[in-house]
Amino acid sequence: MTRALDPALLTVGAALLSCALAVAGLQLYASGRDRRRAVVDRLADDRLPVSGRGRRFAALDRAVRATRYGRRLEKRLAATGLDATPGEFTAYLAGTVVALWLLAHAVLAAFFGPIAALAAVWAAFAFLDWQRRKRTERFINQLPELSRILANATQAGLALRTALGMAAEELEAPAGQELAKVSDKLAVGHSVEEALGELAERLPSRELVVLVTTLVLANRAGGTVVGALRNLTRTLEERKETRREVRTQLSQVTVTAYVVPLLGIGTLLLMNRIAPGAIDRMTSSFLGQLAVVAAFVLYGLGFFLIRRLSKIDV
Repeated sequence: MTRALDPALLTVGAALLSCALAVAGLQLYASGRDRRRAVVDRLADDRLPVSGRGRRFAALDRAVRATRYGRRLEKRLAATGLDATPGEFTAYLAGTVVALWLLAHAVLAAFFGPIAALAAVWAAFAFLDWQRRKRTERFINQLPELSRILANATQAGLALRTALGMAAEELEAPAGQELAKVSDKLAVGHSVEEALGELAERLPSRELVVLVTTLVLANRAGGTVVGALRNLTRTLEERKETRREVRTQLSQVTVTAYVVPLLGIGTLLLMNRIAPGAIDRMTSSFLGQLAVVAAFVLYGLGFFLIRRLSKIDV
């Protein structure tokens, strides 16, 4: 007769097999996580400008990149051209928020600590937006020269991919850096439409969209783009001069938008200087706090409206 297996031995064997599989799975997970971290770090170093310095807050940077906030922040930093990682930006921002909170608490009143912290966060991301617009503006100013180089290279019989690589070598930053990214994308197998589309997303502008559309359509059709690029070069030169004139005419309005809120903050500091403790006494009551919040909201609304009215798309 066939002897039945002992249930106890079957249980012990199954437990040992489960433990072995669990250990192997943990080892595989740990090795995969390390490889993924190494790839993420290498790609991050490739995306950022080379400065020759070591990266700070590496652990924080990896944690931040794993979040949705970190991925969005990484794209914003890439568009600004700043030599900073998401972890570095987050650490510096946190330090600034704490410092301004304590400074406002000591100089003004405890009520102004959170307000100063929120203002620091807003100012940090406003700075990123300003840096991105500034870099986009510089790129737009280089578009006529870029269009001229592409037209000359195409007329000489070079392919569009080769012409883009040549433009990346000849142009200065930021156009040179951005076109180098496009050339790298093309070198690893991305299509012209994909590479130029990502460029248009990083530095959004009407002029760049027109140039990208012209190049993509010409690449699809397989025809020459010399005539279109020549006409586009003249158009971009005219728009460049028009934008400069409009910016000069609106410079006074732009300065006013920043001066008005600063006058309010300066008046607040002056009042506390003349009568020490006045702000502390004012913010000790609910009505005083409400008045301060309403004043800051009105100053912010005025800043937004002035900037909105002075914004003219050319």
